[in-house]
Amino acid sequence: MHDIRAIRENPEAFDHDLERRGLAPLSAELIALDDARKGAVSAAQAAQERRNALSKEIGAAKKAKDEARATELMAEVARLKEEAPSLEAAQGEAAKALDERLAAIPNRPKDDVPPGADEHGNVEYRRFDSSRERLTQGRQHFELGEATGLMDFEAAAKLSGSRFVVLKGQLARLERALGQFMLDLHTGEHGYTEVVPPVLVREEAMFGTAQLPKFRDDQFAAGENFWLIPTAEVPLTNLVRESILAEDELPLRFTALTPCFRAEAGAAGRDTRGMLRQHQFNKVELVSITAPEKSAEEHERMLACAEAVLQKLDLTYRVMTLCTGDMGFASQKTYDIEVWVPGQQTYREISSCSVCGEFQARRMNARYRAKEGRGVGFVHTLNGSGVAVGRALIAVMENYQNPDGSVTIPSALQPYMGGLTRIEGPKN
Repeated sequence: MHDIRAIRENPEAFDHDLERRGLAPLSAELIALDDARKGAVSAAQAAQERRNALSKEIGAAKKAKDEARATELMAEVARLKEEAPSLEAAQGEAAKALDERLAAIPNRPKDDVPPGADEHGNVEYRRFDSSRERLTQGRQHFELGEATGLMDFEAAAKLSGSRFVVLKGQLARLERALGQFMLDLHTGEHGYTEVVPPVLVREEAMFGTAQLPKFRDDQFAAGENFWLIPTAEVPLTNLVRESILAEDELPLRFTALTPCFRAEAGAAGRDTRGMLRQHQFNKVELVSITAPEKSAEEHERMLACAEAVLQKLDLTYRVMTLCTGDMGFASQKTYDIEVWVPGQQTYREISSCSVCGEFQARRMNARYRAKEGRGVGFVHTLNGSGVAVGRALIAVMENYQNPDGSVTIPSALQPYMGGLTRIEGPKN
């Protein structure tokens, strides 16, 4: 959500940032909507002030025993009272029109975000190479999983349709191990507080983190005013909604392992085989709430926390700075971590870490009281994957596969697997 006062103060800068996002100038339209809102407010206030003044005149007329004048004034008060609901409605409609327009505009990119129209404009930030020899070819995860009988897409389709999977036995345990390993790492070494949040949230929470209204078709509704979370970013970030924090409380750092639900409305025909793009998946989320001057530093810290997962799993990856045309709606700046998957012979996204500035905080009315009497301002919010569990499972399976179809368990996960070091291949 944008600050209309900031837009009025520097409309050229606002339009420049929208242009970097590939959007047409909007400041003139927004200022006109704000003028209409102000006009409606002024009209309602003027009518109320007139009623107050007339009431005093009526009293004076009655005191002077001027009944004709008093009657005339009372008639005007009655007319103004009759008009009041329509003036109030016009005021509400004007405010709603401005708010809805502002809510549909994406966040302004930071100055150091590279320009570009799509993923081809993304810029490599850094990379990490596994200590093991990198596989340049191999079977894809679903080929490995189906051969062992531990990954069943047909059974899932009977239960729920396409883009679901049933994991069994050692693969089910491996996915559980990955989630537990990530939570232990982030809480034990990175200072995040573990949270078990609801996975059903109200519409207001989805609006707060900007999944609604623009991305309604990508979400799963669950009854009246309830939505299944697309990521734990929604409940974790909304923990501070409609509150005023003390600056000494910041930063707040939360993590959660939850199921996530996405309709994937825009993904028809993409990644239809395997687990890369599912309607339901597990993810470890990282959320930070900071003071504005600390958010850039926190962004780098969050990225390093997500990278640590892949480093401890000894997986090859690269970090990409997303360009202006590939960033998410609420993001000021985003880093994507892409892990090497030899089955596809390419890098695939496994984590996305974004700083949102005050964009989400304005939608949630999440503020903090600064020290030394500097007043109340909006917090900055950040979110990232720490990391997507299903995609980590894919990366482990494909990078640790053996010629016989078995999968070696990374040493970091073996304590979570009861000492198991290998998932056996298909039985002959």
